[in-house]
Amino acid sequence: MRKLILAAGLVGSLSACGSSGLFDRERLDEFAVSRQAPLVIPPDFALVPPAPGAPSSATVDSGRAAMQAMFGGPAARSATEGAALDAAGRASAAPGIRSSAGDPNTPVVEMGGTTRDIIAAPEGDGEGARAATPQ
Repeated sequence: MRKLILAAGLVGSLSACGSSGLFDRERLDEFAVSRQAPLVIPPDFALVPPAPGAPSSATVDSGRAAMQAMFGGPAARSATEGAALDAAGRASAAPGIRSSAGDPNTPVVEMGGTTRDIIAAPEGDGEGARAATPQ
C-alpha cells in the first residue's frame, strides 16, 4: 500500500513539470536565430555645407528654436491692448521690478486691518456666510 501511495505521489509531482503532457513543453528554438543586416543610413544629397560666417548648428538654442517653431514668435498687439498698456504705464516701469517685488525692503501699502483679517481668515465651506443689505 505504501508503494502505491509513493508511486501516486511521484507521478503527481512529475505531472506538474509538463503543461499538456509529460515532456511536452513549448520552448524557443535557439538554433532558429538569424543575424539581421545592420541599419544603413542612405546618403542625403540635399545637405549643403554651411555658409562662411554662419553660426554652427551646435550654437543654436534648441529651446528657443522649438518655441519659435511651435508658436511663431511674439504676436503683434492690437491697438486696444497697446492703449491699455500705455495707460497702465508701460514705459515707466522699472526694468528689474520683478526681482525686487519680494524684497523685504520694498515699500508696501498698508491696506488696513479688514484686509489683513480677510487674508488671514481660515478657509471654510461657506455655510456660515451671510449677506445683509443695509436699510
